Amino acid sequence: MPGKIEDYAIIGNTHTAALVCRDGSIDWLCMPRFDSPACFAALLGKPEHGRWLIAPEGPVRQVRRKYRDDTLVLETEFECDDGIAKVIDFMPLAERGDRVDLVRVVQGVSGNPTMRCELVLRFDYGRVMPWVTSQDHAIKAIAGPNGIKLLTPARLHGEDYTTCATFKVRERQSIPFSLTWYPSHLREPSSRHPLRALEETEAWWKEWSSRCTTQGRWREVVLRSLITLKALTYGPTGGMVAAATTSLPESPGGTRNWDYRYCWLRDSTLTLYALLISGYTGEAQAWREWLVRAVAGHPQETQIMYGIMGDRMLTEFEVPWLPGYENSQPVRVGNAAHSQLQLDVYGEVMDTLHVAMRSGLEPRDEIWRVQRALMDFLETGWKQPDNGIWEMRGEKRHFTHSKVMAWVGVDRAIKAVERFHFDGPAERWRALREEIHRDVCNHGYDSERGAFVQYYGAKELDASLLMIPLVGFLKAKDPRVVSTMEAIKRELMHDGLVSRYGTESGIDTLPPGEGAFLACTFWLADNLAMTGQYEEARDIFERLLSLRNDVGLLAEEYDFALGRQVGNFPQAFSHVSLINTAHNLTLDEGPCIHRSSDMPESISTATA
Repeated sequence: MPGKIEDYAIIGNTHTAALVCRDGSIDWLCMPRFDSPACFAALLGKPEHGRWLIAPEGPVRQVRRKYRDDTLVLETEFECDDGIAKVIDFMPLAERGDRVDLVRVVQGVSGNPTMRCELVLRFDYGRVMPWVTSQDHAIKAIAGPNGIKLLTPARLHGEDYTTCATFKVRERQSIPFSLTWYPSHLREPSSRHPLRALEETEAWWKEWSSRCTTQGRWREVVLRSLITLKALTYGPTGGMVAAATTSLPESPGGTRNWDYRYCWLRDSTLTLYALLISGYTGEAQAWREWLVRAVAGHPQETQIMYGIMGDRMLTEFEVPWLPGYENSQPVRVGNAAHSQLQLDVYGEVMDTLHVAMRSGLEPRDEIWRVQRALMDFLETGWKQPDNGIWEMRGEKRHFTHSKVMAWVGVDRAIKAVERFHFDGPAERWRALREEIHRDVCNHGYDSERGAFVQYYGAKELDASLLMIPLVGFLKAKDPRVVSTMEAIKRELMHDGLVSRYGTESGIDTLPPGEGAFLACTFWLADNLAMTGQYEEARDIFERLLSLRNDVGLLAEEYDFALGRQVGNFPQAFSHVSLINTAHNLTLDEGPCIHRSSDMPESISTATA
């Protein structure tokens, strides 16, 4: 059985990633890219659906693990009766797109422990068994387009469709295992020296980490999250996937299981801030360029998410032969939400491109043409009902957050004309900005409840309303904002964590049940910081930090009833939010102040 979500660590090469469990098993790996059919899928099924275990053969007394310094090289130390051994896991940086390497080095620390290797190779999400042939201290596996070669000095043999090795490791001895994926129609790639590759990989990550400009009490925390974001970035295009996994449930045993190996537009502004404010201008530039390429086309066809190459066809289908993580079904590949209308992404894209220019990235006429096309849609499209930020698979509604973000899109277009002297009908857009603002204040705010509500005419709350001051729609100390925040704390906050909305309300067609959404709790801390309540904000932030696993990683959600992480893992949005909140609590002008600092006076003083 797979471990708990927090039992896993990530390794990667900026092309793809793998999840390594505390017990020494790699249970999830997509080759050669994040969105490719997995070679190892035991996380969603059983060991026979693919995994790679290297661990002591006998009982283990204690397991200790860590990332080596500021790198993505994972070191797991096993203490057992006959000694101590380390397993060092890493993926050398991809030199080219037609090979992916995964290296595991067993090192003896003391004694003479007996170790066990078990490799179960499967393709197409655990369904296809490859044809395996033995070579000298190696195996070769072929299945359709996929080729795998495993090379090691350990003696390999087959047991019940599993490649195995049992071996002892002496003190200071290193026994490497190098697994390489390559297109099966090409010649087998040459071998890379595993220990030299380890040195080169460590050096690359240390150099990358040294560029981090963040200082202060949370620098180490921020840097680990930045490394995680880099691990979730597809280097050739600059696109960042929401998570490395699919179908890890929001509630164990439930059906809220989605494929998150795609790039969401709504994450874009906060992602840009996290990179820019931490010193990673090159990554921010690459993210902006990916974004512009992805959304290019007819504005009414803008999607909420795209593939790592900017691809649009993300057709969702189910994988019935996998029982799912802790029997959470169905297992899904693709994401049907890509075809939903979600108005907030238009505002996010406009805001991202505005922040990029405001932060010093070069303004370009071709980018402004994309923004003008988006504005052509927003001028009338903002009136439509949509599926909302949480991708409701039910009736479309006039979600308050969606309208707020439509206002953001118009506001940023006006600023492009005013600040950067682009050509556009600023007067018409100013009138539209006023119109949307009045509409939200009149229909999205419930005076009886004393709070903004989830959608027009509703009584339910929604944690996305915490974005109202963060994007500059209203000031943080506006009475309506303050009362909304207090209502969210009363009704959506449990054990110090904030849920997205009440899933028992019936607004979604899915059954209720999910953990607290971690990004929403970071937003609450940001709101508190903006109103000067720094002590409470820091307490909430520290509470969130305590939820990270032993190597500093966060999933999408946290189940406070079960006391464990849930949802896809590691989640980029959680780590982006962590980075920005850390800066909001340490800088005079963190992302939330910077993003909301220049709202028009006529808007900021408007009344409902």
